[in-house]
Amino acid sequence: MSEEDILLLDGDCGLCNRIAVFLNPRLNKNKILIFMTNESKEGKEIIDTFSQEIQNSDTVYLVRNGIPYVKSAAAIRCLLYLKWQYKIFFPVFWVIPAPLRDLVYRIISKNRHKIFSKPEICMIPSLNK
Repeated sequence: MSEEDILLLDGDCGLCNRIAVFLNPRLNKNKILIFMTNESKEGKEIIDTFSQEIQNSDTVYLVRNGIPYVKSAAAIRCLLYLKWQYKIFFPVFWVIPAPLRDLVYRIISKNRHKIFSKPEICMIPSLNK
């Protein structure tokens, strides 16, 4: 597995694309976060290294310091890569109990294709370099 921190997103998801486009210009210049899609060859290889339970999550994955995080834990940790004005929201969201955060995450995840149209072109930044 790579030593770099990696955010794996659904390349066919409009919400995931919008998140990547939002995050990329707001990243702290001292933090390195590689964007990949779950469907890419590299993304699949990384996901295959996770435990079966994590592989079956069908979610956003954040690999931080070699540890995979899923669902709301991954989403909230993305704030740690951003400039200070966004990073300050991390403790605010982190105090929300994980079961409640994951419930909200599951509701959004389940309806993301209905709310956000499938992108014509994948805009996940690392794929377009």
